[in-house]
Amino acid sequence: MNVSAATKPNQAEVVYVVDDDEAVRDSLTWLLESNGYVVRCHASAERFLQSLQSTDKSTISCAILDVRMSGMSGLELQERLISENLPMPVAFITGHGDVSMAVSTMKRGAVDFIEKPFKENDLCGLVDRMLAKARVDYSQASQRKITQSLLSKLTGRERQVLERIVAGRLNKQIADDLGISIKTVEAHRANIMEKLNVNTVADLLRLALSDPQPTN
Repeated sequence: MNVSAATKPNQAEVVYVVDDDEAVRDSLTWLLESNGYVVRCHASAERFLQSLQSTDKSTISCAILDVRMSGMSGLELQERLISENLPMPVAFITGHGDVSMAVSTMKRGAVDFIEKPFKENDLCGLVDRMLAKARVDYSQASQRKITQSLLSKLTGRERQVLERIVAGRLNKQIADDLGISIKTVEAHRANIMEKLNVNTVADLLRLALSDPQPTN
């Protein structure tokens, strides 16, 4: 059953299928494309990784991987994606019913696994969950880049002041900590607020605490 135009997935979003079985690739492509998804198939993990080198990093995507393939297995591909910092929601298809293997993939971050033969609704529901996760992951990564770009504008001293603001230190305490005057602390605070484009201390704290990197 095809999805309606109102619920059709964003055409900029891609579902990758990596399976060395041509019949499975053809079946998944037909099923997913008939439900409005954009599908890109690869016959091996190696070809898939090679294709990612020329792929727009802003593309929202997910991957359906076969567990057992000639060459690099689906499990090894998952590890490779993790080690190369290529965050992409993945799920596994298997006809082997290997529950312990499926649990292992999920511990490493796989969204789910699905056994052959699978139902159309189950597969589409899984893809929807993966793409939803991909959107959230991309949004968070984009926000982190913006935050890090703003924080990079701060001088070393301003980062020291910011660290203490985040720790809840008062201006006098910060001045004592750093051996500077209260007026200098106030000037640094004003510069920090301007550079980070925030108007309140609450906004400043939210921005600073969203950055996983230490402020000093």
